[in-house]
Amino acid sequence: MTELLPMVFSSSSLLVMPFWALMIFAPVWRWTKRIVSSVWIIVPISLVYALLVAPDALAIFQTVSNPELASIQALLGTPAGATFAWVHFLAFDLFVGRWAYLDSRARNLSPWLVSPILFFILMLAPLGFVLYMIVRSVLTKPMANQTRQPLVSG
Repeated sequence: MTELLPMVFSSSSLLVMPFWALMIFAPVWRWTKRIVSSVWIIVPISLVYALLVAPDALAIFQTVSNPELASIQALLGTPAGATFAWVHFLAFDLFVGRWAYLDSRARNLSPWLVSPILFFILMLAPLGFVLYMIVRSVLTKPMANQTRQPLVSG
């Protein structure tokens, strides 16, 4: 498995980049919303993560269930740990970006404004998420009767 890690690390981005490209560069194309509306777009990268973590799941669980700086550093400071973390970032960044994209479309926020924010979510997810939430709160009025955008829809 160790010999595959560099290939998995470098190719895993290919599983998410098409969806980011659609959300950022073709946000109003009808196929973008149709494709991105499916939570299934996150499954392939999540399966890669599951396959990577499964052989060491018990040790990883023990490390993260009682986190200490030294143990987390030891885990992430290995090629396997860096690959686990990278694929984890890719999966959850896509999840957050997908939510922000769908939420912004439901709120009719300008794609010209949201696309750069989606790029920030792709690169620095927590910062991009906070930026999106600020823009969302400034530019949209609270709507008591608005149906909430689900995080997961089939």
